[in-house]
This record gives sequence, C-alpha cells and structure tokens, in this order.
Amino acid sequence: MCKKIIVTTLCDSKEIALKIQNELLNMRLVAGCQISEVESTYYWNGKIENAHEYKLEMRSKENLFQEIEQVIKQIHNYEVCELSYLEIKGANKEFLDWIDRETK
Repeated sequence: MCKKIIVTTLCDSKEIALKIQNELLNMRLVAGCQISEVESTYYWNGKIENAHEYKLEMRSKENLFQEIEQVIKQIHNYEVCELSYLEIKGANKEFLDWIDRETK
C-alpha cells in the first residue's frame, strides 16, 4: 500500500496557486487541495524578506510526488520554490481510502 502524503508549496499570487491546484486535480495527481493566505518571513540573498504568500497543502500518494514536483516546477515562478511533503500518519481509513480513490 502506497504511503499517503501532504504536499506543500507557497506562491506569490493566487492565480499561480489556482493554476497549480487545478492542473494537479485535473491530472488526478492530488485528491484535494487547500489554499490559505500566509505572511512569510525568510532570508533571501542575505537579507530578511517579508512576503504575502499563498500556501497550498495537497493530499496525495508518495508514488505520485515526482510527477507533482514536475508539474509545480513548470508552473511556479519562484527561482527556488519550497516543495516538500510529509507522510500522513494516524489518519482514519475512510480518509486514506478517499485519497486512493481520487488519485491515479
């Protein structure tokens, strides 16, 4: 059985976030996605930066991560984008089954 994951990335515009979300859903690479607005503070080129960003959290399977990564990198406009995933542990069976049903 394939591990279930939550994939995370951040974007600087809602349009890019929606484009990533819609492409991944249409390709059945993710079962669902949440987009939330966040305020980020980080080091970039030796300086502290502040930015208003859109965080995407997507439910999927570990064996689809490479395809998800390729799609996001094609759409994303950041020079270096955060793209990571965490394994879902301790979730209810119905939720995990839903991810299986809704992804390829």
